[in-house]
Amino acid sequence: MKIAIIGGTGGQGLGIAIRFVQAGEDVIIGSRTMEKAQKAVDKVKDLLDDVENLKAAENPDAAKEADVLVLTVLLASQRAILLSIKEGATGKILMDATGPLETAIGGSLTRCLYLPEGAASERAQKILPDTNVICAFNNISSGALMNYNEPIDCDCLISGDNQESKITVAKLIEKIPGVQVVDCGPLERAQIIEKITPLLIGLNIKKSL
Repeated sequence: MKIAIIGGTGGQGLGIAIRFVQAGEDVIIGSRTMEKAQKAVDKVKDLLDDVENLKAAENPDAAKEADVLVLTVLLASQRAILLSIKEGATGKILMDATGPLETAIGGSLTRCLYLPEGAASERAQKILPDTNVICAFNNISSGALMNYNEPIDCDCLISGDNQESKITVAKLIEKIPGVQVVDCGPLERAQIIEKITPLLIGLNIKKSL
């Protein structure tokens, strides 16, 4: 299966890309520019040996080519990037890892922001009505993902309205060593997942120390 990491140049996107590459999936790292996407691909290839199942593309092209999409962008960029991939995402599954989080100066405090749509994933579903949006990867830290030589001792909470899509997503995510998927129900449960994300990430980091 071909997986596109949309906006995949940050720590979370790179970590997810690495984990799926290691699992033997074909991965496309997408970015707003081909230059940034290629730099991310080169970084992954520097970390891993003999990588052939990874390529770079601009976000719209990555979405068109892939079977499944993973969105790993900041909340402020979510709407614009979703609109840019709308055509390519039609009829496909999109795992949305967007966290509506605000961090204080120095990173001492993280809290969830209020969204009129309820959750970031619900907003994604409204922007992409013909895409099966699944809330996923919110509670797994980029640090755990990037520690690619070690399994991740962590559950991955997902929610979504299409059961078949959730089954597909669960099978993919559980290819990451140590990760077990917990189906939390319909997409509206993303409101709960996103609100407890700072707590869960903190607990997972503490457990890994």
